[in-house]
Amino acid sequence: MLAAIALIPSAPVLVPELAGAAAAEVADLRAAVLTAAAALPGRWIVIGAGGTDQVIPASAKGTFAGYGADIRVSLGPQADGPVTELPLAALIAGWVRAQVNAGCLAEVRVHADVGEAAVHRGVTLRSELQESPDPIGVLVVADGANTLTESAPGGFEPDSVSAQAALDDALAAGDADTVIRCAGGAVGQSAYEVLAGLTGRQPVRARELYRGAPFGVGYFVGTWLP
Repeated sequence: MLAAIALIPSAPVLVPELAGAAAAEVADLRAAVLTAAAALPGRWIVIGAGGTDQVIPASAKGTFAGYGADIRVSLGPQADGPVTELPLAALIAGWVRAQVNAGCLAEVRVHADVGEAAVHRGVTLRSELQESPDPIGVLVVADGANTLTESAPGGFEPDSVSAQAALDDALAAGDADTVIRCAGGAVGQSAYEVLAGLTGRQPVRARELYRGAPFGVGYFVGTWLP
């Protein structure tokens, strides 16, 4: 049973030890992320975007060492295996899990496909959740466009500013159809398209907690409740 969906960015600066001088600048973003994730029950399926498909079990452990500090995270309370290299979506999910619900289990699914294939994965996930008698939360870890300012990682593309605003508006409204139309410029395109397939045209109660681009990358935080 789908209990709740939380939407957060895949931003390493959420971790205070990695934020450095920007820690105060992202305090509102971090607070919004933790508020959104706190809406999820004790079992999570995490959806991320990446270059290859991956499924990472709740027994996995990883580290942010590649991002500047050996901050170790796990996807479940009984993760006693070795530290392995995890994609950023899994690291973010592990850190957030420890902050809001250290007892929960988080399975991470990273998707490479975009377009109809990604939407179909969301439809498949919907069926999977409907078959479960237990409440399950979905954590979508995805960034918007990375071309929103002159100093953005992808350089500045003026047209991306209005496209990001349209995507943010769709996420704030819980409008899955518009999310599909607007996700093409997002770094997390596949994750947003899986989200749209998951909810389809079923009405959701959407809540926006944060939107902004403090580093030239579109960050949206919110919840969708069925």
